[in-house]
Amino acid sequence: MTAHSTPRPSRRERPAKPALTRDGIIETAVALMRAEGLRRVTMRRLAQELDTGPASLYVYVRNTAELHAAVLDDLLGAVDLGPARASGDWRDRLVRVLTSYTEVLFEHPGLARSALVARPSGERYLDLVEALLSLLSEGGVPGARAAWAVDVLLQFATATAAEHAAGEKDPADAEGEWAALAAALRGASENRHPHIAALAAELLSGPGEARLNWGFHVLINGVLHTPRPDWPDSPDEPDSPDEPDSPGALDKPDALHKPDALHKPDALHKPDRLNGPDVP
Repeated sequence: MTAHSTPRPSRRERPAKPALTRDGIIETAVALMRAEGLRRVTMRRLAQELDTGPASLYVYVRNTAELHAAVLDDLLGAVDLGPARASGDWRDRLVRVLTSYTEVLFEHPGLARSALVARPSGERYLDLVEALLSLLSEGGVPGARAAWAVDVLLQFATATAAEHAAGEKDPADAEGEWAALAAALRGASENRHPHIAALAAELLSGPGEARLNWGFHVLINGVLHTPRPDWPDSPDEPDSPDEPDSPGALDKPDALHKPDALHKPDALHKPDRLNGPDVP
């Protein structure tokens, strides 16, 4: 007997596809990124996943850059904004929010690099910015200065995650790069690079989470004591209560806040991502 193949159903007989929506497209893009990585999240690949043509997607998303920004905004929902509503030193709470943002990027290395140029504009990104501004306001940072500070703080967090994200790099290659850097620093000439020779061990010292924490506090203290520059037609900036010219501003023992350790020892789940492998 001759085997008969099962005939394919006609288009009319196939179940109707769900209507395309922007939310559905972003949800599928996030699932695709988790399964295959951000590089695979292209308009063509996404169209295949949704059983449609790429042209149909452009009605909802202008290009791949906007798609990646929307994916980033969706994942920002995992950032812990609770410290903004908690009690305690506002600087410590600000660092906790920024650390949570950095952790989210560590979990998605490709997204960390994309976030350097992505321009998210969704509700979750606005929630993050609102939390940062509220904490800066609580600390007495003038609004105009706080507006610029948010950009600097998020850039530092994003660049840190992007720099140390393993991504698709072979672990052996990453370890080799760190070993080469350590050897170069420790072997620096005392004549040509005397400062590097003297501080080679310090340049490589410290756990990653401590460096990240310290960097955030350096920026926050800088924001407290650095007015925005003037330019033609720039708005006047009111004095900050922590400005050195303000009465008693530096008389307080904690006026220049010294960074403490992160509140939880495991605040960064994988601190070796910040430091790289140990190099003898």
